[in-house]
Amino acid sequence: MNIKNEIPKIWFFDMEGTILQKNYALDNGKVAPSAWTVLAKMLGEECYLEEEKTKDKWLNGEYNGYLDWMKDTVLIHKKYGLTELQLKKLVDSSKFIDGCEDLFKWLKHHNAITVLITGGFKELADKVQRSLKIDHALSGCEYFFDEHGNLEFYNLLPSDNEGKLSFMQQVLYEHGLTKADSVFIGDGKNDIYLAKEAGISIAFNAQSELKEITNFNVEQQQGREDLSAIISIF
Repeated sequence: MNIKNEIPKIWFFDMEGTILQKNYALDNGKVAPSAWTVLAKMLGEECYLEEEKTKDKWLNGEYNGYLDWMKDTVLIHKKYGLTELQLKKLVDSSKFIDGCEDLFKWLKHHNAITVLITGGFKELADKVQRSLKIDHALSGCEYFFDEHGNLEFYNLLPSDNEGKLSFMQQVLYEHGLTKADSVFIGDGKNDIYLAKEAGISIAFNAQSELKEITNFNVEQQQGREDLSAIISIF
């Protein structure tokens, strides 16, 4: 099914699994696989197991919201000695999904506004925003390190689940646009709030919960994901 009219004016993207490659081995069905778990794995098996318990608490409704869940995970990272070098290694090892550059060049050619919304690390979002020249970006966690490279403090923002929707609504308002002008592309069940409100929603190699409610579903062979396939919808 193709949409042949003028393309929508503003495009919202998830980051991990949509723009950056995800680790399918970490998808145990609890939440969308992310760099939070990759980093926990880097810090050791005990750290990973503690981080997994926070997912169970989240799913059981034991946190007031996403900020509390992030803070719990941040404190686990601190407990197991996260360093600036380890975070840099994570960022440097992250890889773009094929077709990202082609899709964003196409969007810029059509004067579309692009927005990145992720519950992940600002350091990863900065890499993506800078590389693809994305107009606006919101991320969940920014780490601050001391002169020795040890984790000193952090800044947390509500940028996942309902928080993604709040940011979308604010950006639309600032640009004088409505949700009818928007596209959302994501892969995780945490994207459902945004997908339900966007004018057009696209599940990209997504978890089943998201695929159930989106307008379009792009399914590709693992290891052969290509984000530029989105262009063919329009």
